[in-house]
This record gives sequence, C-alpha cells and structure tokens, in this order.
Amino acid sequence: QVQLVESGGGLVQAGGSLRLSCAASGIIFSIGSMGWYRQAPGKQRELVAAITRSGSTDYADSVKGRFTISRDNAKNTVYLQMNSLKLEDTAVYYCNADILLRLGTRFSAYWGQGTQVTVSS
Repeated sequence: QVQLVESGGGLVQAGGSLRLSCAASGIIFSIGSMGWYRQAPGKQRELVAAITRSGSTDYADSVKGRFTISRDNAKNTVYLQMNSLKLEDTAVYYCNADILLRLGTRFSAYWGQGTQVTVSS
C-alpha cells in the first residue's frame, strides 16, 4: 500500500514562511513527477508547483518567486518552501506523485491527505 504523508502546514502571518514535506512510503519501484496542489474553500484544486525526477520545475504564476519546490529521490520526498506568504495562499495543500509500483505496470497518480495552510493578517 502506497501512502503519501504530508507535514508542515499550519498558521502563519502574512509575509511569513512555511515548509511543507511529503514522503511516499510503501513498495515503490520508481517515482516520476511530484507536485503540490491546493484547494481554497469554494474553489477548484489548482497546481501550485511540480518537479520532474530530474529536477525540472514548473510553478503557478501566482507563486513564482515566492515558492520553491524540491525533492530528495533517495527519500521519496518532495518539499515546498513557501516564503512571503499572502492571505490568498490560504488553502488545503495536497501532495501528488506519479508512482510506478513495479516493472511492466504504468505510473499511477497518488495523493496525500492534505495539510491546511492558513495565512493571517
């Protein structure tokens, strides 16, 4: 059973920083792209940042220059460093990973349970 476990969310004042972590566990052959999504109340889930296994990154325009995604392939872990947080960054943040369980199968998308990030004024 593969699990993605997120940590690092919480309450922070505007302008502050938080670092999210997401570790994949279970019997895993390989992990492809990993990413962070977020969903605010009443809004659709949106991509925040993504990173390929080789380290290429992509960011939503709203977080460019403030958020940094990184990963540690040896630990099957992805991180999201969030700086200069704004009120509009408040949301539940979800980790996503494309995981190959064994050779001969396909990559499948897995999701974490979500972690709340609340930015206060």
